[in-house]
Amino acid sequence: MSTVAAKEEQAASAAAGGAAMGGEEAAARAAQKRYEGLLTVRAKAVKGKGAWYWAHLEPVLIPPADTGMPPKAVKLRCALCSAVFSASNPSRTASEHLKRGTCPNFAAPPPGSAPAPGASGSQPPLPQATPQALPPNSTASSPIPISSIAPSSPRHHHHHSHPHHHHSQQHQHHQHHSGSRKRHSMPPAYTAAEPMSHHHLVVVEPSSGYHPALPALPAPPPPQQVQSALVLSGGKEDLGALAMLEDSVKRLKSPKASPGAMMPKPQADAALALLADWFLESSGSVSLSAASHPKLRAFLRQVGLPDLDLADLAGPRLDARFAEARADATARVRDALFFQLAADGWREQVVTLSANLPNGTSVFHRAVPVPAAAPSDYAEEVLLDAVASVSASGSSNDLHHCAGIIADRFKSKALRDLENKHHWMVNLSCQIHGFTRLVRDFARELPLFRSATAKSAKLAAYFNSKQAVRSLLHKHQMQELGHASLLRVAHVPFNGNGSDFRAAFEMLEDILASMRPIQLTVLEDSYKLVCIDDSVAREMVDMVQNAPYWTEAEAVHSLVKLIMDMVKEMEADRPLVGQCLPLWEELRGKVRDWCDKFNIDEGAALNLVEKRFRKNYHPAWSAAFILDPLYLVKDASGRYLPPFKCLTSDQEKDVDRLITRMVSREEAHLALMELMKWRTEGLDPLYAQAVQVRQPDRSTGKMKVANKQSSRLVWETCLSELKSLGKVAVRLIFLHATSRGFRCTPSMVRWLSAPGSLGTGTDRAHRLVFVAANSKLERRDFSNDEDKDAEFLAEGEDDVLNEPGNVEPSSV
Repeated sequence: MSTVAAKEEQAASAAAGGAAMGGEEAAARAAQKRYEGLLTVRAKAVKGKGAWYWAHLEPVLIPPADTGMPPKAVKLRCALCSAVFSASNPSRTASEHLKRGTCPNFAAPPPGSAPAPGASGSQPPLPQATPQALPPNSTASSPIPISSIAPSSPRHHHHHSHPHHHHSQQHQHHQHHSGSRKRHSMPPAYTAAEPMSHHHLVVVEPSSGYHPALPALPAPPPPQQVQSALVLSGGKEDLGALAMLEDSVKRLKSPKASPGAMMPKPQADAALALLADWFLESSGSVSLSAASHPKLRAFLRQVGLPDLDLADLAGPRLDARFAEARADATARVRDALFFQLAADGWREQVVTLSANLPNGTSVFHRAVPVPAAAPSDYAEEVLLDAVASVSASGSSNDLHHCAGIIADRFKSKALRDLENKHHWMVNLSCQIHGFTRLVRDFARELPLFRSATAKSAKLAAYFNSKQAVRSLLHKHQMQELGHASLLRVAHVPFNGNGSDFRAAFEMLEDILASMRPIQLTVLEDSYKLVCIDDSVAREMVDMVQNAPYWTEAEAVHSLVKLIMDMVKEMEADRPLVGQCLPLWEELRGKVRDWCDKFNIDEGAALNLVEKRFRKNYHPAWSAAFILDPLYLVKDASGRYLPPFKCLTSDQEKDVDRLITRMVSREEAHLALMELMKWRTEGLDPLYAQAVQVRQPDRSTGKMKVANKQSSRLVWETCLSELKSLGKVAVRLIFLHATSRGFRCTPSMVRWLSAPGSLGTGTDRAHRLVFVAANSKLERRDFSNDEDKDAEFLAEGEDDVLNEPGNVEPSSV
């Protein structure tokens, strides 16, 4: 709605408000004043001095039903479809009824009538007549819009005898070149209808006793006759450029007023600062260039905010936000007595380095591009440099500040060498990496995997490549699943690449999902005709109708899903080192159940689990399991004692060796004595129960430890008399068992790995990653935005379709 119309409507509303009057007569007078005010606004708008929608909305008085009293309500009636609406907000009524397509007659004016302003909902139609008379509100010096002359090509003169048909073609072509751009101002060439300020339109119910005279509505302006046509040298292709030229003339003649008052500067600055922070903290997921998107700028102007400058966003605002994030990260590291360095992404293009703190939080340190496979000695240099850098930002430059390292690679070389050189460190291999490696072990060494994947790959390739068979499959997919698609095919045999195993799992997922359509396909008569000359088709029939094949495919898919589900839980829960032994024991139990369900040799499957367990095992697993009060077991006498019975004899020795290695030689004997006391006395039952309190997780509903920090706090408070052992316990039980934290998005990987980037550009990319990573770690959000979007779209499909807002409301 234009500014002029807005002011006039406000004036009309104020006049209608008046002084308060009591009774029916006062209400009738107020309604009459409101009605006359709206008529005045509409009359001016029709002359070209107001909003476009008044050409289609008419004020009406509504009398009370069955009372015979004068009208007390003012409504707006659509002149196109006779629907009646509240008159409280004409602009919103126009938006909802006209521009959103609710009105059935808005986009299609009656044949032969002059096109009303804005009738297309997107761009004004080209007027039909030429030469064009000036509007009543124009002066002799006002320019006539070029679009008021109907352009045509000499090749289309045979259309001139049909003015309406000629206009329709031009109007459609104009829309094609103008896209979806919306223009709401009235065309300057509009010929106004006669003023309606003296016409009172009243809608009367049939049973009403109130019968005022009903004046007729003014007739629409007569259609103008086409007298001549302008020949454009470019033909129809000139229409788009012509529309742009007209827009420029209109903007120069009457610049658009601001849609609303500007917000006060302090509030505007605060709002823009929050918006800028959101952009910077979401970088990688949200493009910074979106700050210059026309819709965002229009929104900012609508709420009274200035534009967010992209150069300012990526310059001073980024620098200030980076300085703030770095100061906060440094302060948090300084407050902690020690930290664990986490290095994730050694098998990708960018390695992210973070510091895990004893209070359960993490601080992002930096991202290191690794464009090629990194050798072990290079990894050792990067890790040691990061340890020194984080330690320097803390309370001292001492490397003792680092309690250990967790990484997804280099366990056997770099991590072990660093641990041997710095005896106080506990360097661990990521559990997520260990579990995914186990899937590869099964794929390589379990005959069941090779058999099921080879057969499935052959089946998927045949059903995809044979046109007649593919058509049959798609027909049954549509009937059974509601959609049709090709089956994913994996490369068999495996070449050791991790993506091959993921592809095999996805292939099995597709085939099992389409099991019923595949079985119906081979029963078709047309498929039997294919089998006459095709031996592979006959082989597919034997396989599809053979129950053992489907059992094999389901068994392989079930085992991979079992392991990957545990991996997803670890990514979400971020287990500590004391949980490693229970996790592997849980895995053994699930593998045993899997073997029983599918009649698989248990010995072969568990043998592969044990091999991978030994490769990943670290003595810290056993020591943390014993020292963490979370795993204390209640004995017959009511005492809560460490679970030494769950360890093998070798694992018990590992506990002793690790504790003596982590303390000085002078304290080693004392630490072992305190370990014996811990083994026989344990922890006070009340504190033990408090540590082990569990509560349902809000997102999953599973029971989880209510306070993970209580295990460490118990050692620092009520077990403080065990000083030597306590030093080891607090540095050990807070260590994370997974390196997974913040992961760079594909956009960030491109920023950091772009070859030949300028120093300033690379520095800016590192700052953006630092701000985004620390923001996400501070919120303890370790999920992937793309995965969350996919989950929402998959699960929320039915809900979105059934939302009340998606049902088109009926006109009143």
